[in-house]
Amino acid sequence: MMRYTDLIEPVRLGLRFAVAVSAAALLAGCQMLSIGTTEVHEQAFQPSDNPVTIDSVTKNDKLAELARGQHPRILATYGGEYSDPRLERMVAKVVGNLTLVSSNPSQSYRITILNSPNVNAFALPGGYLYVTRGLLALANDSSELAAVIAHEMGHVTANHGLQRQKLEAEEALATRVVSDVLGESPSTKAALIRGKLKLAQFSRNQELEADGIGIKSSGSAGYDPFAASRFLQSMQAYSDLRSVTGAADASLDFLATHPNTPQRIDLAQRHARQFGAPGLGSRDRDAFLAGIDGMLFGDTPDEGYVRGTTFLHPRLGISFSVPAGFVIDNSAAAVTATGPNDIAVRFDGVAIDEDLSLTDYLRSGWVAGLEDSSVRAESINGGEAAIARAEAGGWRFDITVIRAGSQVYRLLTAAPQQSQQLDDVAQYVGSSFRLLSAAEKANLKPLRVKVVTVQPGQTIASLAAAMSGVDKKLELFRVLNEIAPGGNVTPGQKVKIITDRS
Repeated sequence: MMRYTDLIEPVRLGLRFAVAVSAAALLAGCQMLSIGTTEVHEQAFQPSDNPVTIDSVTKNDKLAELARGQHPRILATYGGEYSDPRLERMVAKVVGNLTLVSSNPSQSYRITILNSPNVNAFALPGGYLYVTRGLLALANDSSELAAVIAHEMGHVTANHGLQRQKLEAEEALATRVVSDVLGESPSTKAALIRGKLKLAQFSRNQELEADGIGIKSSGSAGYDPFAASRFLQSMQAYSDLRSVTGAADASLDFLATHPNTPQRIDLAQRHARQFGAPGLGSRDRDAFLAGIDGMLFGDTPDEGYVRGTTFLHPRLGISFSVPAGFVIDNSAAAVTATGPNDIAVRFDGVAIDEDLSLTDYLRSGWVAGLEDSSVRAESINGGEAAIARAEAGGWRFDITVIRAGSQVYRLLTAAPQQSQQLDDVAQYVGSSFRLLSAAEKANLKPLRVKVVTVQPGQTIASLAAAMSGVDKKLELFRVLNEIAPGGNVTPGQKVKIITDRS
């Protein structure tokens, strides 16, 4: 795998700014709530004047203190907290119901909604629970959210964090002992591999145990116990779709750190059947959809937007495109795009001295394998630019740098040494870079989840066509609304679409 860090020094552009917003709901024991009825009032979820919080309940708890120390890092990794009072009340309602049937009712939880498009949820020791808005966008009712949160609560009540920490410490010690005694012999490597497999198996068993605890809890709380298997199928379908559409970093997703999905689905269905046949329990779908209606989908304005093969950043006021067939990934450190025949593009930026020419900047030592004779000054769409070539590690590189105000943006195109396409791709990408007009920046809007009611005559195709700013519209519409191939919609049904229109 080609690594751009082999070519350039690590630089952060700040395409993704961490946004600190109001704190998520802090939850202790909640009063009994009726699921799926009109008896529940929003006032039940208003903050108390003297709330009992996880911070007060877990004071002097060493494990909770460790988790509290990790909280800022999690916020930085997942884009900060996502603040929406209506959404927070909906999530709080689910957590409150689950708390009532918890095997450890004295355990207090802090639930944080993360401002990330990734589909993920996780827990830290001491009751710190996290769920991303990407996961909320994929779920279809409160029972699915309950299944996910109950799973994470299961990790807390089963002390998985402490067990994992202990086993990792033992594994690290064993690794040092084996290495010191046996050196680098084949038997050493075999012993270390066995240790790693044991650790992986332990983690896998923890996840399956949390599945069982979670399904039991959500079913006992009155939710549909089959929601867990249903949502696991949705996550797998979305993961498969995204591998084609190129959404956010999959390494930050739920499925990246959890056991094989088909096996989990089968086991989840077995756990659910202990409650009875499918069709029992509440889904509380209307309340859930009302909570996520209007929620951000995908990237935020501070991160820039991917629209097909074009990246646009309203705050930075820049845009560039990649050829058809390339897939753009907007990550925290940079924007990257991958295309056919192992060709890749990276976009980032750096601040340099305004008196330093771009040709001198290219020669300043940050490019490995630079071909000095290739460095030349250029003008791209009226902007000052410079272009150079480099060769390193079996790869050829085109490096295009463009000055825009106080910022210098860098477009790096990489291709295998034998490729004949580097020139065409680099020229296409470089010439597409431009500054956005004030009107264009004002007209760029984030994508949001919009809940609509199916009208007579509307079909899956027509509803999918109404979505904007996303690829594979029909496939995405089906996944977001759990509509199987061959399935359809009916008048009066509520469905989710993705749009940048109000």
